[in-house]
Amino acid sequence: MNTNTTEINTVLNQIHRLRDQMQQGTSIRSETPSVNFGQLLKQSVDKVNDTQHYADKLAQDFESGEPGLNLAEVMIAAQKAGVSFQATVQVRNKLVDAYKEIMNMPM
Repeated sequence: MNTNTTEINTVLNQIHRLRDQMQQGTSIRSETPSVNFGQLLKQSVDKVNDTQHYADKLAQDFESGEPGLNLAEVMIAAQKAGVSFQATVQVRNKLVDAYKEIMNMPM
């Protein structure tokens, strides 16, 4: 599991823990050091971008006949880029759903 996926899972676990605490009526307290969500999100998106650029570069190098590259390496890099992008899209979808749910709460 790469660092990007680990960070996404950490954020999702925190969201689930907060939701469970709210449903149980317990006070919300941080069990982990505070993390700037904006910075974490930016770092994750940057890592996805880097992964995609790396996969594209490997594919271009392979197509141009760069010695030392094999097809398996190129395909694995492309799959990692695809999976990390899909994970980012899913996190975005969950955040949008959470935002909509919060906006629909009665005041």
